[in-house]
Amino acid sequence: MKFRKKPVVIEAVQFRADTLTELYEFLGIVGKGCFLDCGYGIDPTDGHFKITTLDGVMVANIGDWILKGVKGEFYPCKPDIFEQCFEQVPETI
Repeated sequence: MKFRKKPVVIEAVQFRADTLTELYEFLGIVGKGCFLDCGYGIDPTDGHFKITTLDGVMVANIGDWILKGVKGEFYPCKPDIFEQCFEQVPETI
């Protein structure tokens, strides 16, 4: 049997030095501290940007996209996979 993924519109922000403020707003963690405080952000113990996902803690690297899933969960996605799976849609959707 073969299956096709249903079309779903998601929100995403690319993790770059110039989008860090936007990313923290997207994750809803402005003013909430670091990864140790809220489960998202830079972990002061090792300097990695970490995201607590439904599957556990994942590390995001510069250039990765941070996606908001259909249930409001967040997870990182490598740029090449993101480009294969997603295309930008008009803001009206």
